[in-house]
Amino acid sequence: MKNVQDYIRTIVDFPHEGIMFRDVTTLFADPRGFRMAIDQMLHPYAGINIDKVVGLEARGFILGGAIAHQLSVGFVPIRKKGKLPGTTISQDYKLEYGEAIVEIHDDAIKVGEKVLVVDDLLATGGTAEAGIKLIHRLGGEIVSCAFIIDLPELGGRKKLEDMGMDVHALCAFDGL
Repeated sequence: MKNVQDYIRTIVDFPHEGIMFRDVTTLFADPRGFRMAIDQMLHPYAGINIDKVVGLEARGFILGGAIAHQLSVGFVPIRKKGKLPGTTISQDYKLEYGEAIVEIHDDAIKVGEKVLVVDDLLATGGTAEAGIKLIHRLGGEIVSCAFIIDLPELGGRKKLEDMGMDVHALCAFDGL
């Protein structure tokens, strides 16, 4: 019987030499694999009150939308700067080579709402950290952060746990 990790393709030297890119599009394309991933991502939150699911751009939208649907709650995107049409708040964060900015609508989360943060991959944790800061600025209470893949060597889980976050990942891969 296959597990989630079996559906994930590894592409060597992408986007540049020395990187082992973990491609979840093969997981998303397979109906059994995709269903398994969503079900397993939901499992830790059975019976827990969640008001909103926040997806981090861009693959977090795919997962977050499906999870929000299953939970019958709202979905909120955190997007790259300039992609949301309404009034937003923004947060900058560091990338491997430079910086980036993410935004959320300033009315997307109400004070006290329970939030689940979702993305496909946890590497350095920079994007998730920026998203967490935005949610906190709006008064949201983060229940947990859920990922398909953790790359432990890059330290993202530790970064988020040091921020007091509960972190779940379906699988882990060694290396970058």
